[in-house]
Amino acid sequence: MEFTARQIADYINGDIEGNPEVKVSSFSKIEEGKPGSLSFLSNPKYSKYIYESNADIILINKDFVPEFPVKATLIRVENAYESLAKLLTLAEQANQRKTGISLQAFISETAEIGQGAYIEPFVYIGENVSIGENASIYSSASIAENVKIGDNVTIYAGVKIYKDCFIGNNCTLHAGVVVGSDGFGFASSSDGIYNKIPQTGNVVIEDNVEIGANTTVDRATLGSTIIRKGVKIDNLVQIAHNVEIGENTVIAAQTGISGSTKVGKNCIIAGQAGLAGHLHIADKTIIAAQSGIPNSVKNSGEILMGYPAIALRDFQRSSIVFKKLPDLQKLVYELKRQINEQKDLSQNKNNE
Repeated sequence: MEFTARQIADYINGDIEGNPEVKVSSFSKIEEGKPGSLSFLSNPKYSKYIYESNADIILINKDFVPEFPVKATLIRVENAYESLAKLLTLAEQANQRKTGISLQAFISETAEIGQGAYIEPFVYIGENVSIGENASIYSSASIAENVKIGDNVTIYAGVKIYKDCFIGNNCTLHAGVVVGSDGFGFASSSDGIYNKIPQTGNVVIEDNVEIGANTTVDRATLGSTIIRKGVKIDNLVQIAHNVEIGENTVIAAQTGISGSTKVGKNCIIAGQAGLAGHLHIADKTIIAAQSGIPNSVKNSGEILMGYPAIALRDFQRSSIVFKKLPDLQKLVYELKRQINEQKDLSQNKNNE
């Protein structure tokens, strides 16, 4: 399907510089731009590629000023990356969605499947499961008894949803996601044996949530582990029992959040961060990659880094000192030597 620069600019409310009738039918990265494709520039460090890219249309931010002539047609927008996302979504929606239920899927007689469902072979759907309209469920997914799933949900291959869990509307669970596995709950006895604590709660995932491949969300011991609406979770993330993730929070890969921690709204948690249990993280907190959070964060909008995590500016200052520690150690030893020499000289004068 082809679109002209004029059609694209009208859709994303952009201003055209160049040929408004040039057509594109695909997307490309700016450093790999090909004729007939649309690309974008939002990060200044890639600016050099705009002058050599063969893409026919390039989205740019309104404040970008080219240093040299650009052969592509430019479309100026407020946010090039956001506009690209809108166009990619439009292109994805143009692809015809599959429908139909495979005879090789097992679906309990007590399950309810909404209209427009697409269910691939070897899917298991247990007793009293309810699935909304236009769901897509891919091969080898397993949905246990009493699970409730909303409309327009996509469940990719190998996803496992344990009993009694709830998935809202417009959610996407990528391959290998596990929802509702037991929380890590054990009680130690006087003889050193760890006895399992039954995990009797569930997981509630609200609307418009996306969860990356091989992420696990544990069921609550009592009550619910809750992922609020609009949350986006990357691959290989561990969400422990009774955790609550606030609306529109994003969590990058390999992050671990311990039991009963409550994360606020609109937070950003970068990769490989670790949060201890029973904490409260304020709204709009930003946690840098590989940071460790042992204590609650009380003030909204803090940016934290390191372990134990401290304010970003303090960490940056400290990192400068860390690099100089070997030299500072040598200086301290030298000063100590000089002080000892002065003490010896003073002592010798006193003895004379």
